[in-house]
Amino acid sequence: MSKKTIMLVCSAGMSTSLLVTKMEKAAADKGMDAEIFAVSASEADSHIAKGEIDVLLLGPQIRFMKSQFEKKLEGKDIPFEVINMADYGMMNGENVLNAAIKLMGE
Repeated sequence: MSKKTIMLVCSAGMSTSLLVTKMEKAAADKGMDAEIFAVSASEADSHIAKGEIDVLLLGPQIRFMKSQFEKKLEGKDIPFEVINMADYGMMNGENVLNAAIKLMGE
């Protein structure tokens, strides 16, 4: 599996930082080469425009923005989904990473 870039989007880019750390640990445990980072919803557009991400995960607190992101991602080969609320609440980095891997079809 080549290096994968996973972007998490939340309201301010802060609340997901702990989840990113846990996902990075899970990726390391799997021997997966991954860049995982979190941004605010307003910062996401520049990363989407650059086409530098393999998968986008929305924080459950901004799931109301899912349709906006569907439009932003139209025509781009970037799968995305809202992070499972239970996994987010428990900061279960392994489950969230596995969901991202599944979305990428790996």
